[in-house]
Amino acid sequence: MKKILLIAFFFISLSTYAQNAKDKQAILNLLEKQRNDWNKGDVEAFMQGYEKSDSLLFVGKNGPTYGWQKTLDNYKRGYPDKSAMGFLVFGIKKVEFLKSDLAFVLGSWNVKREKDELKGYFTLLIKKIKGEWKVIADHSS
Repeated sequence: MKKILLIAFFFISLSTYAQNAKDKQAILNLLEKQRNDWNKGDVEAFMQGYEKSDSLLFVGKNGPTYGWQKTLDNYKRGYPDKSAMGFLVFGIKKVEFLKSDLAFVLGSWNVKREKDELKGYFTLLIKKIKGEWKVIADHSS
């Protein structure tokens, strides 16, 4: 009986690991798509990685902003065109699953523009909603 339980535990653990690996790759793909959209100068496409909800939380240097549309408006004000958006690079430090449908991501960001360079760190909460991973909270500094 112990042997059967041990084997069952092994296979359950293996399937959980495989699921986490698949979901981790999906999250990394989401972030890569956002980075590519940013580098194309398409802030609207970039925002598709966020949950389109009034409860979306974005925390930046000016404090918290709630809502997808308000976050988009702030991005458009701060980065009105492709040259202001520059070239974005992410450095993903950690992807940790808090639940099967909720992940914490820690990373760095770097935007190189013609005359300057911006950089900082971010923490994200990313939730699987209707089968798709979406950012539900973003703290970028």
